[in-house]
Amino acid sequence: MADRIAPEPRDETTPLSRAANPVLERFAAELAGSPVALVLADQTAKVVGVRSANRSFHRTIEGLGIAPGVSFGEDEIGVNAVGTAAETRQGLLVRGPEHSLVSFHAFTCYGHPIVNPVTRRLEGVLGIGRPSGEDDRLFPPLVQRMVRDIEDRLQLASPHAQHRLLTAFQQAARRRDRPVIVLGEGLVLATPAALDLLQPADHAAVRACAEQAPSCPGETQRLGLASGRTVAVHCAPIDGVHGVLVDILADAPAHRHDQFDREPGWPLLVVGEPGSGRTTAAKEAAGGDPVTLDAAEIVRQGEQSWAVTMDDVLGSQGPAVIVDNAQLFSERMTALLVQRLRATRREVVVVSTPGEHLDGVHAPLAALCTARRNLLPLRRRRHEIPQLAQRALDEVAGPGRTRLTADALNVLTAQPWPGNFSELRRVMRAVADTRSAGDIVPADLPESHRGRPSPGSPLRQAEREVIVAAIEAAGGNKRKAATALGVSRSTLYNRIRALRID
Repeated sequence: MADRIAPEPRDETTPLSRAANPVLERFAAELAGSPVALVLADQTAKVVGVRSANRSFHRTIEGLGIAPGVSFGEDEIGVNAVGTAAETRQGLLVRGPEHSLVSFHAFTCYGHPIVNPVTRRLEGVLGIGRPSGEDDRLFPPLVQRMVRDIEDRLQLASPHAQHRLLTAFQQAARRRDRPVIVLGEGLVLATPAALDLLQPADHAAVRACAEQAPSCPGETQRLGLASGRTVAVHCAPIDGVHGVLVDILADAPAHRHDQFDREPGWPLLVVGEPGSGRTTAAKEAAGGDPVTLDAAEIVRQGEQSWAVTMDDVLGSQGPAVIVDNAQLFSERMTALLVQRLRATRREVVVVSTPGEHLDGVHAPLAALCTARRNLLPLRRRRHEIPQLAQRALDEVAGPGRTRLTADALNVLTAQPWPGNFSELRRVMRAVADTRSAGDIVPADLPESHRGRPSPGSPLRQAEREVIVAAIEAAGGNKRKAATALGVSRSTLYNRIRALRID
């Protein structure tokens, strides 16, 4: 068997290449600097595309003769992640000497078949490879995610998919006065009523609503428009295609996630990431002029002194009490607080960060609370970012003096916002310092928030996204997420710590 593969000329203008190229380019950018190669092959296991953002590793790949036109057929070069996956139509991880070709013994590779969602025929195989010796257990979910993206694009590109999108729009738009939008990849259909209702600055918010539809099917969200009107937006995925039907309903009463729709029970637990508005939510729930007991003060005062203050406050009558930063309590202080809360006559709001500590050392405290309020981080409220950003800008620059353009809002909506509302307000203060009047364009934003975020490190960001998506799909259950990813629970926890996933 030859130890080097000879390429043949190939046509790269196939439907598979057109569907896969944007996906490969995006992931190659996310993997920038890593010694990783992505290989796209057709249904016969012949390579139609190779991506590697690491120059040194790319030269290594070229030295092996891996290029468009090369055949990875199992009958030609034996067991390999691409040819064998095409033969079996199953994902396959091949480590080092498991390759039949000696020149591949220094590499670990994973290949996964790409199946056309419409015809159910094999379209090709996507493979990933890198030098052996590093943890490769997350290769399968990473490639499977990419394959799903490619299959979605294949489906969208089919006449059948376009017909479904058009049919869904025509059915929803039978009444000409109904504001309806259909969003597909590279396709937007809107009724005149929708175009009249929405201003350019509203489109980023509507698209953010649509992007959340697959994870929140059938959910109606309230959306503040640039005109000042608040509407209800219902986003529903369109069956069988990669598209969303956006139905803009009648005006809805103003609503904010950090307000309580009903009187809370006591004690009340408010859970949110730093900067998510948890302190504001706690104060609104407590009302009046609440007394605050901050667990962060234990470091300065000591547990004994802080416990005396807590006894004095909770043992007397008066306004509501906010117990802030509950995630900092030791097991002993948690037990003491639970004991005092059972006896107090005062209304108490406990404020904490999310995390497994609420099911561990702080579980007794969480169980004691009659009601619980989970505040969504800003990255999961992207449809609200345009309105929140403009409101924050008006607060620092003055109402009506500056206006965020649609392009600027699109950039802001795409940010990860790890600092949530606090970070958003800091960015708007910086914008106001740069331009005190007129339209705000992307160039006016701070450099750190001027473009679409790029991953902080090679491969890790892509791996992080796969894990976060699996945890969210499992409803936060990490045991189920580990099963879905095909790794052990301990492996998942190790990666969560290494990647600093909350």
